[in-house]
Amino acid sequence: MKASPASTTRTIRIPEELARKLESRLEGSAFDSVDAFVAFVLGRLLEEQSGPGFSEEDERALKERLRSLGYID
Repeated sequence: MKASPASTTRTIRIPEELARKLESRLEGSAFDSVDAFVAFVLGRLLEEQSGPGFSEEDERALKERLRSLGYID
């Protein structure tokens, strides 16, 4: 599965070991690259999302965790 020529793309980095595992699993599949597979999977995940991404409580807990790890003030 290839992206249409008119579509724009962005580079996302994944660990090399994960990329190699995906390449071996994709052999003989309809996907011609790891990029095509990852784009497909992420698109499906976004379609399946039924509600808002985070509740206020989830966001509060996430911010607290990031603060405790020193990522935000």
